[in-house]
Amino acid sequence: MFATSLFPPVMSRLTSAVFAVLQKFLVVFGLALLVALVGAHNGHAAFVDGIRSVLPKEALLGDELETDEPAEALGDVPSVLLTPRMRAALAYVSMRYHVSTEALQPIFATAEEVARDLHLDPLLIVAVIGVESGFNPLSQSVVGAQGLMQVVPRFHQDKLPSDAGSLPFFDPLTNVQVGARVLKESIRRNGGLEDGLQQFGGATKDPARRYATRVLAERQRLELAAQRWRST
Repeated sequence: MFATSLFPPVMSRLTSAVFAVLQKFLVVFGLALLVALVGAHNGHAAFVDGIRSVLPKEALLGDELETDEPAEALGDVPSVLLTPRMRAALAYVSMRYHVSTEALQPIFATAEEVARDLHLDPLLIVAVIGVESGFNPLSQSVVGAQGLMQVVPRFHQDKLPSDAGSLPFFDPLTNVQVGARVLKESIRRNGGLEDGLQQFGGATKDPARRYATRVLAERQRLELAAQRWRST
């Protein structure tokens, strides 16, 4: 009798677990397909190639990885186009956000390139991406901010490259290029990093500066991950 009464709850939990895993698979697969289509439309073949491996096991399991893993657990990261500091940060981001290193590589390369042009810290750009979208290139806020760095299209059309496609702010590489310029402009206009971050995050009226604190804390985590990786 005990086994009979226990069986339905066990089956119910098992069924729920199976559906949860299936749902996560469908969401991640749909995201990969949509990002690949956006990349193909805008001519970023390197990003499309990286999307082929954007379905890691961790994303299906949904288990949050510990962010204090030793550097040797970060795995091998391709070195093409990236400095050692950015390769280490990429490995950390790949584990924390469950995104393949191949898909992240062109994003990090773009962040590094535009940061060099604008005299910004590339890890600051990566930190903003983490806080704003969690590395979801199709993210959109309730106010219409789009993409990795949550750029509001109606305010920043002038920053788009001449060859931008029909969905430019959902193109990850274009979004990073434009978002970094918006960030640089905010820092310049507000006379400093923290105030600039507050404006970028739409939080200028917050005296506690919580948005800037979150971004700077994320940048510090990235820097520590890079230091651990390089010390091995």
